[in-house]
Amino acid sequence: MKIYYNPKLKTLSRKLRNNSTLAEILLWNKLKNRKMYGCQFMRQKPIGDYIVDFYCAALKLVIEIDGISHDGKFPVDMKRQQFLESLGLMILRFNDLDVKKDIRNVLRVIEGWIENNPLTPFNKGE
Repeated sequence: MKIYYNPKLKTLSRKLRNNSTLAEILLWNKLKNRKMYGCQFMRQKPIGDYIVDFYCAALKLVIEIDGISHDGKFPVDMKRQQFLESLGLMILRFNDLDVKKDIRNVLRVIEGWIENNPLTPFNKGE
C-alpha cells in the first residue's frame, strides 16, 4: 500500500523538527544516522493528514512520544492510530517522561520489536 501525505503539512513538519521536545531530541539522538540496527528513521514525518514523531519506512514502524500535548486527546489519538494501522503501520507509543528518565528501557523495547519483526530487511549482527 502506498503511503501518501498532505503536502500542506510540509511546513508544519519542518517547524516541529526545529522545535522538538527534550524527549524527541533524546530519542532522535539514538535513532538518527541509522544507529538502530541500520534502520533509517525520519522525524516529524507527514503520513496522510497526520505528522508522526518518528517513522521507518522499511519496517513500517511509527514511534510516538506522548507528552502533555496528548492529555485529554485519547479519542483523537486513537482515530489517528487506527488510520495509521489501516496503512499497515505498527505504532509504538512511549510516555514523554519514560523517554527522559528511562531511555535505556525505551531503546530495549524498540530493539526487541525490530529483532522480532519479519520485515527487518538486514542482518542484525547474528
